[in-house]
Amino acid sequence: MASPETELQDAVLARLKADAPLLALVNGIYDEPPATCWAIPKAGYVTIGEADTIRDDAACVYGGQVYLTLHAWSRKVGYPAVKTMASAVVDALHLAPLTMPTHRFISLMHRQTRTFRDTDGKTSHAVIEFVANFDRPA
Repeated sequence: MASPETELQDAVLARLKADAPLLALVNGIYDEPPATCWAIPKAGYVTIGEADTIRDDAACVYGGQVYLTLHAWSRKVGYPAVKTMASAVVDALHLAPLTMPTHRFISLMHRQTRTFRDTDGKTSHAVIEFVANFDRPA
């Protein structure tokens, strides 16, 4: 049986790769971006980031929360492009009706987005955080 983190990542990737407004803005959605991702003249790209799982089991149910982080990257001047990309990610995922193969997906909620300039001085970066709730019979 796959971990809830893996199942959630697969569901999130499928949802994002099917979202036309987001795809109009970005070069792609990646787990690991290719070296050529900056060659495409769109705003930037999105990556799947870190995940933390907190278990919250009961006597007859295995469950918990996955805290999932996504990242948006842009080399357009200023913050507007990366903020627009981050907003499109939130629009695609907040309260989205996802499915997971072996766990019952309950909800996915946006928690916060932070934007900042990376240390290279030319890349704008948004960190987009979500929490997902899941369970399955024990």
